[in-house]
Amino acid sequence: MGRRRKTDLRAALFFTRLEKAVQLVTYADRLGGDLSGLRALLQDEFRDLFSGVHILPFFYPIDGADAGFDPVDHRTVDPRLGGWEDIRGLAADYSVMADLIVNHVSADSSQFQDLVGRGKASTYWDLFLKKEDVFPAEESDAAASQDINRIYRPRPGRPFTQVHLDDGSSVDFWTTFSSNQLDINVECDQGMAYLDSILQKFADAGIREIRLDAAGYAIKRRGTSCFMLPETFEFIASLSNRAAELGIDTLVEVHSYYQTQIAIASHVGRVYDFALPPLVLHTLYTGDADAIKRWLAISPRNCFTVLDTHDGIGILDIAREGEQAGLLSDSEVDSLVETIHDMTGGASRSASGHAASNLDVYQVNSTFYDALGRNDVNYLIARAIQFFAPGTPQVYYVGLLAGENDQELVERTGVGRDINRHYYSPEEIQETLERPVVGQLMNLIRLRNDLPAFGGTFSIKDGPNTELIMRWDNVREHAELRVDLSSSCATIDYSSSGVIGRFDIGDTSTLEEAGSV
Repeated sequence: MGRRRKTDLRAALFFTRLEKAVQLVTYADRLGGDLSGLRALLQDEFRDLFSGVHILPFFYPIDGADAGFDPVDHRTVDPRLGGWEDIRGLAADYSVMADLIVNHVSADSSQFQDLVGRGKASTYWDLFLKKEDVFPAEESDAAASQDINRIYRPRPGRPFTQVHLDDGSSVDFWTTFSSNQLDINVECDQGMAYLDSILQKFADAGIREIRLDAAGYAIKRRGTSCFMLPETFEFIASLSNRAAELGIDTLVEVHSYYQTQIAIASHVGRVYDFALPPLVLHTLYTGDADAIKRWLAISPRNCFTVLDTHDGIGILDIAREGEQAGLLSDSEVDSLVETIHDMTGGASRSASGHAASNLDVYQVNSTFYDALGRNDVNYLIARAIQFFAPGTPQVYYVGLLAGENDQELVERTGVGRDINRHYYSPEEIQETLERPVVGQLMNLIRLRNDLPAFGGTFSIKDGPNTELIMRWDNVREHAELRVDLSSSCATIDYSSSGVIGRFDIGDTSTLEEAGSV
């Protein structure tokens, strides 16, 4: 009994710490090779860096049309990675986040293949959303055309795919993302039962956090954009409440106009701060902190902060929406995108928009390190800004290793987002760990995890726009990041248990020594 109390206390203390500790985001097969290899890295090379890990789709198959985001079987771990026992093992030591792919399932799934073979006699007929569920079949396309054109989707064209069934009939199915990703009717009993079965599988495996992937597209109503409707908020709230009953916290993934993101954050548990990455780049490119200061004054506090993810660098999040001004002006957005392309030597241009097989043409595909011209000091300053921004920091595996654009992978797959989805061999990981920029980034992560100030109050200090001063205060403890944009250097002054310290980012000698805390 005493041993059980000690274990429970340790778990309680561990998960209390999660609110401020850094998390890792990674594919298991691209970092570690499989789930057991990932766990070994977390416990050895990455020891004491991360309290949690978001394992990007590990479901069968991991190598579908969209790198696991088009699951054939959402309740099965791809056997090439391991099994649910490996997830349970990771969950015993880390807070594990998994993706609940809310909006769609693969066309190769057993459910959809049963529908193709049996038509309306299939048990799964109602599971998949059809065009006629929103636009009556007897109505002509011309009559519905105006409403169909109002539908928002992250790629050009209409969100329907005609599928020929075995009985000779053809049906237009709703496919928001690609023809291989069939939208689920989440409002029918079968749709909710399907999602609930995945939640139960996650809970049984010890998963404590889920990311609701593509949840903003889940509810469709004629005459609307079919994106983040009032009914969508209700659906997300209901799904989040069900997850909470199973002990699972929810993160909602939505790229949208910044005011919409603020509104979403007031209705859900956690969101991403997707405006931060492009604003950090803009700040370092221009030497002007005005835009990022304005954003940090109003940004959601219940968020995860990122600089890079498995997707591209979002533009919608800082751009205008119709007549409503964005966080950056039109000319600033254009300059930001062109500067990324210049910094990457054109690699991001060839991997973004219509230039490659992209599901989202409103993102720029590049590693964040390359977007900063592989400048070590600016990259570390960017990470320091991220770690001081309100929210829980997440570091993408390529970003952790200051990874460069993988143009060979893009050429091999034809998928633009693969430029930032490199497969690391064990030898590459060991070599990369010797780089000073990686060593100092790891020290920054440890500093962010250890300082008690980050459990307190955030503020932005007054100063010229060539200077960015971000500060945290917690009773007698403090942590202050001071960035001098005119000289591209930064310092962190902090206190911890009465000890005063400083971390210098722009000091070349410190960088060569991989930093010191």
